[in-house]
Amino acid sequence: MLDQEDEGTRIAIWVVVGVLFLVLVGVIGGVVLRHLHGKAAPAAPVSAAAPAAVATVAEEIELIEAPLEGELVATLTFEVGKADLGGDASAAVDAIVAALAAAPARRIVLSGFHDASGDPAFNAELAKQRAIAVREALLAAGAEPARVQLRKPKSTLGGGSDEEARRVEARLVD
Repeated sequence: MLDQEDEGTRIAIWVVVGVLFLVLVGVIGGVVLRHLHGKAAPAAPVSAAAPAAVATVAEEIELIEAPLEGELVATLTFEVGKADLGGDASAAVDAIVAALAAAPARRIVLSGFHDASGDPAFNAELAKQRAIAVREALLAAGAEPARVQLRKPKSTLGGGSDEEARRVEARLVD
């Protein structure tokens, strides 16, 4: 009789240990997935053409706090959830570079915008990555790095279209 009770106790202990192990694995897995999701989400919009270059530049770029002012030179729009410049962006980039060449004492401020839907932190990072993509295109076209600044991303509020919310504005300022 004593052996049967010992066997039942052993089985109960193994069941408890097994359940605790599964709970522990589930908690650790959830933490790892949450961490990976939090790290991967903002990086997803980075251009596939040069992800390492954009990520490096993102760390070095200072975002300025400035009012939205100056002459609007160009507006570039983006696809949902992406920071890649579209094929029609070259005309806007050329216009910005020409505006800089025509006004050597002025600079361009790039303002990334996003709508109010979804995760605000993800949207702000996406707007920043879009402005960085425009900056990289300007630098590749010959713009001086010191004359191209990025303004902190802003949320587009109001009744504008979704496409309007996914934009970067380039403004010529003193």
